[in-house]
Amino acid sequence: MIREITASDFHQFWPSFLAIIQARETYAFDPQMNESQAYALWCEQPLRTFVCEEDGIVLGSYYLKANAKGPGDHVCNCGYMVTPEARGRGVAKAMCEHSQQMAITLGFRAMQFNSVVSTNEAAVALWQKLGYQIVGTIPGAYRHRTLGDVDTFVMYKQLQP
Repeated sequence: MIREITASDFHQFWPSFLAIIQARETYAFDPQMNESQAYALWCEQPLRTFVCEEDGIVLGSYYLKANAKGPGDHVCNCGYMVTPEARGRGVAKAMCEHSQQMAITLGFRAMQFNSVVSTNEAAVALWQKLGYQIVGTIPGAYRHRTLGDVDTFVMYKQLQP
């Protein structure tokens, strides 16, 4: 089930969120941020934030927000995180499909991912399978914990005309 996040959902999700940012493999978030900073970033600043849960257990979360302001506010941006225990179960796919429908409902015409780490092969493959195209490569834009500087991709999909 995918629904809007609550503060208690985020508290439950926090250990996974922290592990993901501290791994420094997929997210360009400060690995030293605390739970309240993360909550503000993930839950308060975006337009909407959701969780995917099963039997009261949070499996993943995503946020949705406008990618820009003014003349660019018809393109949205999302970020997705899946708990390590739920990987490989279709959670990211379900959240992405949900986010696309939510984006259309909110009046967005396209979705853009600004910084997909090129070495995150599972995410790149999933986004491409769901119709996103790599429209740009930013050389060495991510300092991967073990691989050093790696490229990031800008990925884009038109949702409605």
